[in-house]
Amino acid sequence: QVQLVESGGGLVQAGGSLRLSCAASGHSLRFYAMGWFRQPPGKEREFVARITRTGGNTVYADSVKGRFTISRDNGEMTVYLQMNSLKVEDTAVYYCAADASPRLSSRSSDYDYWGQGTQVTVSS
Repeated sequence: QVQLVESGGGLVQAGGSLRLSCAASGHSLRFYAMGWFRQPPGKEREFVARITRTGGNTVYADSVKGRFTISRDNGEMTVYLQMNSLKVEDTAVYYCAADASPRLSSRSSDYDYWGQGTQVTVSS
């Protein structure tokens, strides 16, 4: 198994940037596809981005395309989410997740391990 801990959240003004980090421990990260999800206040958790085990392919939700970038460093056991041009509607708790299957998936039910989440708040 793998343990995940997110960090890097905070309060930023609209138009600003943040970089979230997901630090993994336990099983080697190269065996997992990784994803980022978010849960806005009062809403269900939604898909944000995912990356394949070696970082060769990425998929983004339409709402973040062109603004967010997911990346990974398997040697450092870390996954990142660079968030630029932030909008008020990006405000949410952001979660990192690991998927032991090689499939491409944006479904939260396909992910096996989850971090505790980190809060991102964007002010107008």
